Amino acid sequence: MKVLRSPLRWGGALLLSAVLAAGTLTACTIDRASISETAAETSETAQPAPMKVSVRDGAEDVDPSEPVTVTSAEGLKKVTMTNQNGKVVESEMSADKKSWTTAEVLGYHRTYTLVAEDAAGQKTTTVFQTPSPASTSGVALAPLDGAVVGVAQTITMRFGTAVKDRQAAQDAITVTTSPQVEGAFYWLNNAELRWRPEEYWAPGTKVTVEADLYGADLGGGTWGSQDNRMSFSIGEDVRTIVDDATKSMTVYRNGEALRTIPVSLGRDTARWATPNGTYIIGDQHESMVMDSMTYGLEYDQGGYKTKVAYATQMSWSGIYVHGAPWSVGDQGYRNVSHGCINVTDEAAQWFQNQVKRGDPVIVQNTVGGTLSGWDGLGDWNIPWETWKKGNAEPTS
Repeated sequence: MKVLRSPLRWGGALLLSAVLAAGTLTACTIDRASISETAAETSETAQPAPMKVSVRDGAEDVDPSEPVTVTSAEGLKKVTMTNQNGKVVESEMSADKKSWTTAEVLGYHRTYTLVAEDAAGQKTTTVFQTPSPASTSGVALAPLDGAVVGVAQTITMRFGTAVKDRQAAQDAITVTTSPQVEGAFYWLNNAELRWRPEEYWAPGTKVTVEADLYGADLGGGTWGSQDNRMSFSIGEDVRTIVDDATKSMTVYRNGEALRTIPVSLGRDTARWATPNGTYIIGDQHESMVMDSMTYGLEYDQGGYKTKVAYATQMSWSGIYVHGAPWSVGDQGYRNVSHGCINVTDEAAQWFQNQVKRGDPVIVQNTVGGTLSGWDGLGDWNIPWETWKKGNAEPTS
């Protein structure tokens, strides 16, 4: 006898398997949804991002030249910064309200309080101090802004007081040239810094000097008082060669000789001989009084106090090209001056009309030494390798 399997029971088994399978798949789907919901709940309960303030609470000697900023991913509701007297500092808020910045330069000797609140209701307070200098110093720049100068012109940065931290002072100054040239800083003393290129400038070069001195710690309790900036350009290449071997002075413009002039230089003695080397044209005077007392020569020891015409400065030590009618008979033959370049009044006027501040004058073949590189207009007499190495090491 055959035993027949019940179609219903067989079908029930299939149905149960299907239900179990479906139940298993459904359980997996429910778990994933649960995880997703949990993540969403975690995201919804996450803390808002904190605001970021560029200055640390309690900070001292904060650079007053740098803007103070506040940023917030949540968006800023209100930011206010005041000094110790309650004066509100000018500021700017970005259009999307995610950043805030001061809009005025901060002062020395100040305590500032910054209070910020973001769109999420978070608040923060930051209190900080700027430096309290014992003294401040500015810097004068030369040549003058907008000047057209000669190819040997060096840049002068004269500080109002001796600088303790020379490197900090250098780092605050930027020299930009077009076209770009290699150049370097060099200190003549603790208050005077120079910059020059390796070679003479090319005519047409544009130069900009930016001294970002405000907020700079110059050492010894002195901080920069204010920024300064100037630009100048290089004019035609005008050079003068003074040759004691021929007792003559030849002026060249762009390589072309314009005129050769008889001269009488400093007497051929150790004290009075005109030093050799490269000089830089400085001030020009239609007339001036030359007084030997300025360099210690008494009147009763052969000194003088004489008015001269068309005096063109070559050194800080008192060497000029100037008219000397009393030595016309010696010009081209003998050296009779105390170091200056003696020419006729007419030649002195002509020379002054040809040259400009920053033009080089090369003196050669005298029995004197070499013009000091620290003279003030003798920068080119310091070898480039020495100049390039610099001398910004700490000073006493």
